[in-house]
Parts: sequence; structure tokens; C-alpha cells
Amino acid sequence: MNSDDVQLMDTFIQHADVSCLKHSISVAYLSFWICRKLNLQVDYRSIIRGALLHDFFLYDWHNTKNPIGLHGFKHPLTALANAEKHFLLNELEKDIIVKHMWPLTVKFPKYKEAYIVSFSDKFCSIAEILRISSVTESY
Repeated sequence: MNSDDVQLMDTFIQHADVSCLKHSISVAYLSFWICRKLNLQVDYRSIIRGALLHDFFLYDWHNTKNPIGLHGFKHPLTALANAEKHFLLNELEKDIIVKHMWPLTVKFPKYKEAYIVSFSDKFCSIAEILRISSVTESY
């Protein structure tokens, strides 16, 4: 969170009027909350780090094309490449980032934490697009 590059995510809109950073914080918070409420045995540090970096693509996808393909399908690869340039990631964090768009990205997540982040991402995205609320409004 102290990284200037992570803070740069706040300058890009993700959904509706929600920044990429605020969206990623919401996904991390919801993922954590789900795990705690269900008393799941997960790697909490990795699920939070992976969720915070899942959309670390650092461009305005509304105006800029992803150089490797359609944004919805390819931004996880861009986010992973950016995250690996700035942070030391474990295999779980990499899987969370690169597979958070499942089932659009055909490969199944390898870890339960990646499924949780994928679900949380979709839930937060729908809430943001419909302007229902932001998960982070609750804290």
C-alpha cells in the first residue's frame, strides 16, 4: 500500500466512478471477510496481496488498448508482469493475479484463495457497475 506504483492505481477508473485501487481494496476486504466468516484455512497474507495486485495493469482500460489483446482476457497477464517487476510474489499470489478473471481466462485457479478472489472480484465489480455500494464503504 505504501508503494507509489500501487497508489498510481487510484488515478485509473475501474468501474463506474470507482478507482482501480479502491476496487482492489474492496476485493481484498471481501476476500478476507469471506475467509473469516467461513473460518477457512487460507494464506491470509497471500490472499490480501494477490487481491490488492489483481488489477495492477496501470493503464486506463477505457481509453488504452492492452498491447497483448483484449483487456478482459489479457489484463491479468499485464497485472502479473507489473507486480513481478515491483514485488516478490509467491506461487499462490501469482495464481490469484493471473486467474482472477476465471472463467474468462480458461485455466482453472490452482488454489482456493484464487477462487475466492475471483468470486470477490465479480461481486465487487457488479456492485460498482450497478452503483449499489462499495464494500469499502462499510469500514
